Amino acid sequence: MALLFDTRYLFVRALKKLIRNPILIFFSLFQPIIFLVLFTQLFHSLNLLPGFPKGVSYLEYASAGILMQNAFSSALQSGTSVVEDLNSGFLQKMLVTQVSRPAILLGRLVTDAFRVTIQSIIIMGLAYVLGFRVQQGVLGILLILFIVAFFGLAWSGISLALGLRTRSAETVFGIGAFLTFPLLFMSTALVPVSFMPSWMQAVSDVNPISYAVNAVRDLSLPGYFSASAEISAVVFIAAIAVVTMGATLYLFRKVVS
Repeated sequence: MALLFDTRYLFVRALKKLIRNPILIFFSLFQPIIFLVLFTQLFHSLNLLPGFPKGVSYLEYASAGILMQNAFSSALQSGTSVVEDLNSGFLQKMLVTQVSRPAILLGRLVTDAFRVTIQSIIIMGLAYVLGFRVQQGVLGILLILFIVAFFGLAWSGISLALGLRTRSAETVFGIGAFLTFPLLFMSTALVPVSFMPSWMQAVSDVNPISYAVNAVRDLSLPGYFSASAEISAVVFIAAIAVVTMGATLYLFRKVVS
């Protein structure tokens, strides 16, 4: 019970900080919305090229990738929040109380998952206005939100580990961007794998973003649903989460001790 109570308290605290500083949500959404509104219009004729899925607009194709882009962009904020708590002394103050140690991280992760879910709903709503549809209905929407939030949760582990290790918000953003943006463009987020050079195709085949994007795309495009794609995505994301959260727990224990 103590773990649940403390997690709830820290979740509410982090949520209040977001509400009081909505500019963080704005900047998290700014880039995905630019991609959704401008990027998809700029390359709207891409669906006319040979090899592009037939009967699918570029907006419908790229929306899944834009949702993933928002997930890992938001995940980078986790590390900066930990850095803020470390540098302000708040984390040290919590450690001298009886608060459950796992709840400190769990509260942060639950907040991240909640934020990514709300942002994904906003992006999907805007995409719907532009013509995006989820062919699998309400169940498909719920599964998409789960996959996106789970992906963001796994990616938060990288940001948290960087924040605990470096204690520098600038370093978290710098290394995070260095890791994530090349992976975005070397995945199926924005173009089909057949459009890539052979070396990029090899990277895309083992790229976690490709697995997550393909699962979301299979749920939204007509005639693409495949249970194996969803299972593969969840297994792949879970493997990433084990690695990233393991590193985060190791570094957190060092901070606590």
